[in-house]
Amino acid sequence: MSNEKVNAKNITEDEYFYGHKACAGCGGSVAVRLVLKVLGKRTFSVLPAGCMSAVGFIYPQMAFSTNAMIAPFPATGAMISGVAAGAKALGIKDFHAVGIAGDGGTADIGFQALSGAIDRGDNIIYICYDNEAYMNTGIQKSGLTPYGTKTTTSPAGENLPGSIRQKKNMFEIVAAHDIDYAATCSIGYPNDFLNKLKKAKEIKGTSYIHVYASCPTGWGSPTNTSIDLAKKAVDCGLWYLAEYENGEFKLNKNPKRFISVKDYLLSQGRFKHLKEEDINVIIKNRDKKWEKIRKNWL
Repeated sequence: MSNEKVNAKNITEDEYFYGHKACAGCGGSVAVRLVLKVLGKRTFSVLPAGCMSAVGFIYPQMAFSTNAMIAPFPATGAMISGVAAGAKALGIKDFHAVGIAGDGGTADIGFQALSGAIDRGDNIIYICYDNEAYMNTGIQKSGLTPYGTKTTTSPAGENLPGSIRQKKNMFEIVAAHDIDYAATCSIGYPNDFLNKLKKAKEIKGTSYIHVYASCPTGWGSPTNTSIDLAKKAVDCGLWYLAEYENGEFKLNKNPKRFISVKDYLLSQGRFKHLKEEDINVIIKNRDKKWEKIRKNWL
């Protein structure tokens, strides 16, 4: 495995995801663009129903310049396994089979196929771009929607704070399969994201990358704050950067002091309704999570 770090200075200037129809400030499109820049032109991509398939396959302006196809919503893991097997049978070498799915298509609808692919140990890469709701179909709650989020299916009111469930812990669920490599990332920390993609690219086996990707439309945030919000999510402790490899967890960033959770939340329309007691619940659960992380991963 090469030790050279990937960064803005040495990454390719070629574009493999260009001219899409995503909303201004779309974090998912940033994630896909960087994924393909690292994996390169010999990449076969599979995308289920979701924002990136909706904005990337609008004939005749196809945004993918590499091979790419749309999968049934629950089938991403199975189809990238099939692509990898088919390419191997044809004698095709030096390629990457990658699935790129949203949070709902990963943690809910597509989980069975993802679990099966990990269990088989297929030589594939699975990317989850996590914008914390089913954004493409109208901002419905997913298994990765955090507590207190207002969506069309988790309305906020006098008696409800929005979503009443905590965010599903997909990273540790995937790691529980003893996967070859898994990592969490954020588009707000692009160098970390790029180098974890590079590691996944070079590993022979199954890799899973979970990237936090902001959504101005669903989050009710200004389009020019997408990268900043994705960074602040890490800095306030509501998201973390970590890896799982060789049966061990590794924390990549351990903030000595968190920035304000309240400021992060109230800068987004989806959290504007939160009361002080709701924010305190979120902070309490953050602290509980970080106590576990620091105890077991450092």
